[in-house]
Amino acid sequence: MSKLTLDGFFSYCKQIAEHIQLGERMAALSGQGTPRLTSAVGNLYYDSILPYREDANPQTREFLQRVLDVLLDYVQQVNDRNEKILDFKMPEEMLKILDLHLPEDPLPLKQLLEDCKTTLKHQVKTGHPHFFNQLSTGLDIVSLAGEWLTAAANTNMFTYEIAPVFILMENVVLEKMRNMIGWKGGDSILAPGGSVSNLYAFLAARHHKFPYYKEKGLTSLPGHLVMFTSDQCHYSVKSCASVCGLGTDYCICVPSDERGRMIPQELERLVRYHKDKGHIPFFVNATAGTTVLGAFDPLPEIADICEKYDMWMHVDAAWGGGLLFSKKYRHPRMTAIERADSVTWNPHKLMGTLLQCSTVHFKYEGILLSCNAMSAEYLFMTDKIYDPKYDTGDKVIQCGRHNDIFKLWLQWRAKGTSGFENHMDRLMELTEYMVRRIKEQPDKFQLILEPEMVNVSFWYLPQQLRHVPHSADKELLLGKVCAKLKGRMMQAGTIMVGYQPDERRPNFFRNIISSAAVTERDVDFLLAEMDRLGHDIIVD
Repeated sequence: MSKLTLDGFFSYCKQIAEHIQLGERMAALSGQGTPRLTSAVGNLYYDSILPYREDANPQTREFLQRVLDVLLDYVQQVNDRNEKILDFKMPEEMLKILDLHLPEDPLPLKQLLEDCKTTLKHQVKTGHPHFFNQLSTGLDIVSLAGEWLTAAANTNMFTYEIAPVFILMENVVLEKMRNMIGWKGGDSILAPGGSVSNLYAFLAARHHKFPYYKEKGLTSLPGHLVMFTSDQCHYSVKSCASVCGLGTDYCICVPSDERGRMIPQELERLVRYHKDKGHIPFFVNATAGTTVLGAFDPLPEIADICEKYDMWMHVDAAWGGGLLFSKKYRHPRMTAIERADSVTWNPHKLMGTLLQCSTVHFKYEGILLSCNAMSAEYLFMTDKIYDPKYDTGDKVIQCGRHNDIFKLWLQWRAKGTSGFENHMDRLMELTEYMVRRIKEQPDKFQLILEPEMVNVSFWYLPQQLRHVPHSADKELLLGKVCAKLKGRMMQAGTIMVGYQPDERRPNFFRNIISSAAVTERDVDFLLAEMDRLGHDIIVD
């Protein structure tokens, strides 16, 4: 074979290889089939993409595009009602399926892409229209886009110099939220969850009432502090008493009525009782949307009592805060919220912003800095070229903060305030529809109480219990039905609804409608599927 023939042969092989790679690339870009990398990129390692190689833009883009394809496929699956919510596996079985070990040597990019696919394959689709299990549901696409950009920006929120756009954005959004509460001025911050937001409120209240506590500690207090909350409150309120030194015995649980709302007369009775014992009542937590029943404490009466006894009034509206958008449903639920000293409000719940996005607001300007500042000169210098009031790190106890604002700001831009109002009204209307459908099937479902919010509390009755007169014994059996039916839901993977007991009754189902994806036909499917899965359940 001549040299020319060899050159031609090698040239021919090169052309074939290029055609193969082109075919792989076109297949990968076509969006058909499972997203995969070309062999030329899939066999590379982390140090062959940015930032390790300056000439690595093509392979970096291909890798990220394939990851994006995986994410887009997942978004499509989440919104496909024919897809299961989950393919449930017991922990022991899941550990056998998943390869979770951390290797000594690097793995190629194609394996990392497979890891991404596998992770989402076995993840619960919380954005699915048939997922009614948690307070935080749904998959808002605009908020998702904001979260992707946030991850790419990868900046901390403690100083203006490294997050100028996001800091200004945060100021605008939080001011708007304070205005919706009913305040002019004040202070706010985004915190890592509603529990920490409630903690910030507690710390601010103590600082406001006893400003020397920050330096002097317990010696600055004239007696033992006492805080009050309803017996239906979120557990994080009692956690504040533990974390901040009061002790949980001094977080007094006020009885609630049959609908789960704090009884004001009981609050005042307990305040007077502890004052007579020489304690110092200083903080009352009112809940606007309890976790289980979705109850709203009577804010006007609680505000009157707080004013009468000079106590800080905090409203935990982590769950119910979204109803501030609704002209139709805001009152009477949120009436007098403007009289509170602080408010927790989680957009990642009723408003559908992606996790996590939690805010806490104060009536008093500058209180966060006064309460929490440690004035670390290596970070929060006062001689910067811009006004240091735009630095937020000294306002919070955690210093660094994740950027939780952009996804909310972008979502608000997309929907407008009117869009959020329509969303709130729609969720409440769907809840009313579900209540109506439950009442139309009294042989299969029993509504426990008329909901104030999107929490629908009910029992499912299998055939065994449909003609049994209602009694305390029957309720115990219905509680057992909940556990069995939830197990069947998990195994089937078609619907998910949460259940729990409370002080008055054994297990019952608590259905949540907070996803923009839900329609009336999804509610009908939910009830029909519960009956399909549970009609033959036997309990004793």
